[in-house]
Amino acid sequence: MARITASVYTSHVPAIGVAIDQGRTAEPYWRPLFQGYEPSRAWMRDNRPDVVFLVYNDHANAFSLDLIPTFAIGCADSFLPADEGWGPRPVPLVQGHPELAAHIAHSVIQDDFDLTIANRMEVDHGLTVPLSLLFGQPRAWPCAVIPFAVNVVQYPVPSGRRCLALGRAIRKAVESFDAGLNVQVWGTGGMSHQLQGARAGLINRDFDNGFLDRLIADPEDLAQMPHIDYVREAGSEGIELVMWLIARGAMAAMPPKLIHRFYHVPASNTAVGHLILENP
Repeated sequence: MARITASVYTSHVPAIGVAIDQGRTAEPYWRPLFQGYEPSRAWMRDNRPDVVFLVYNDHANAFSLDLIPTFAIGCADSFLPADEGWGPRPVPLVQGHPELAAHIAHSVIQDDFDLTIANRMEVDHGLTVPLSLLFGQPRAWPCAVIPFAVNVVQYPVPSGRRCLALGRAIRKAVESFDAGLNVQVWGTGGMSHQLQGARAGLINRDFDNGFLDRLIADPEDLAQMPHIDYVREAGSEGIELVMWLIARGAMAAMPPKLIHRFYHVPASNTAVGHLILENP
């Protein structure tokens, strides 16, 4: 049967993708950030998954204010990188896993979670930047990817409780798939940042590191945190962190093994957080 072996958590700052694409990762500004991911890339070479179930938020590229799914699962064979206004990123085509995606969709919907099925969807930096951070610049991504888009752009957005429970439903679905696949679940977005208004540039180190502590040790308690706390403590875009609870819910109930933890500021006026957790 398929199994979830690990979860990966990372920010998906678009400027990180620009730095990678333009060959600027060794510049003094960017070097400390990319050095923080070197242990993760080494771990990934030794623990390469067959499939990454990648939780991210679309930034008005696949969806717009005309159509806002709360949860959308990509069930296509492949997904093109989106043109976000300056051309698509020069990254490989994202190859999907339609059989596993359809199985997860069926199982999760039968468990009373309403998903939108996306049979055609372009993927933006929310998905491609994490892939670049963990896999570098290959000719082809080394595994299949199932995109899972969560609305954290237009309110109402899903609660932490809903996201944690959804992660558990995804784990149940994966474990009932009749193929010996190694699956990782990635939660992306965050950490503290605000892109507009009087608090533009907000970074809250204490909140971010406390969030990481709680995500590892007590996700049940963390899932009770209301939206207003995210906005007040982590800025208007800090709500992206609820997506990390989906990945955390997909882990086995026993305490996970911490492989790597990294935190860095700033990266284009935002805070960058990163974790890798293994199922024992």
